[in-house]
Amino acid sequence: MNSTQRVIQSLLRGNGQELAALSRQSGARVEWVCGGVIVTGGAIYGFTLGLWRDETQSLFTAIKFPLLMLLTCGGNALLNGCLAQVMDTGLGFRQSTRAILMSFALTCLILASFAPIMLFLLANTPPLTETASRTGHSLTLLTHVALIAGAGITGTLHLLRLLRAEIGSPQLANTVLISWLTANLLLGSQISWILRPFIGSPRLPVQFFREDPLRGNFFEAVANAVAHFFQF
Repeated sequence: MNSTQRVIQSLLRGNGQELAALSRQSGARVEWVCGGVIVTGGAIYGFTLGLWRDETQSLFTAIKFPLLMLLTCGGNALLNGCLAQVMDTGLGFRQSTRAILMSFALTCLILASFAPIMLFLLANTPPLTETASRTGHSLTLLTHVALIAGAGITGTLHLLRLLRAEIGSPQLANTVLISWLTANLLLGSQISWILRPFIGSPRLPVQFFREDPLRGNFFEAVANAVAHFFQF
């Protein structure tokens, strides 16, 4: 078994001592493996994310979704690396960065495993050519938001064992975990809004980026989708 397989298996097993050992390894093997998993898994999931709109949008999203994950991961690494020092967790900046990379790699592994489910959903969602296309868009958006949120939470919770093994205090480990989850939500949602479209709108042309990236926000778009889907 090569080192790449060992890193991935350690991520999937979620053993606290194994993950702690990975976070302390010398060299850049862990970073490269996690980065490769994020890019590959994110591209697989991103392809299914944009496929509802058309094939071009799916290719755009296959490129942009890994970019979204890497930018969010980088921003969180800077923020949470500083917080780890302020909270006196005993985690070094590199250990914090590796832990966040591992959580995002696990998230992308989970999302890639959802790709067949999303293809099944795609086959049963009103397509762009029908009058119910806006309902199809809302359903697709809300489903992907739920899956991405669930995978992100799972990926972060999986590393709670690492935090407890490294920090030693369950209470402090839980506090660090909450700060990670909050940063993931706020930073990831805003970056995803700036990088939109991912799914594509039935009323707008296919584009790599929107011409007005700062107009509106992610939470407003989700609220509108909920209101339309449930006919509020």
